[in-house]
Amino acid sequence: MQAELAAIEAAGGTLVAISPEPPDTTLSTVEKHNLQFAVLSDDALDVARAFGLSYELPPALDSLYRSFGLDLKTRNGTASSTLPIPATYVVDRDGRVVFAHVDIDYTTRSEPSDIVATLQSIR
Repeated sequence: MQAELAAIEAAGGTLVAISPEPPDTTLSTVEKHNLQFAVLSDDALDVARAFGLSYELPPALDSLYRSFGLDLKTRNGTASSTLPIPATYVVDRDGRVVFAHVDIDYTTRSEPSDIVATLQSIR
């Protein structure tokens, strides 16, 4: 998204990301990748849960994640092994969702060109 930030802004959009990481980790990610847009922390996954964008890992999968050194309870600061579901929304000035892309497969993300095209269509 950073690579397409200028196009998103030129189309009238404001890019905001929400991360499940704690604030310090989120800040490190912003600095590491020189992100020029707001990245908010939802480390307790409250926003993800409110939008229905989270799921609890089954115990066997949680154990597998921990065997790879990924303890979701510690990483997300929660009492559960919960993961967010990646989602992208374009919200118009009236607060209506005019574009949504949700996919449990974190490797499948919305295309920035689709976001730009949506923004251009609502201008």
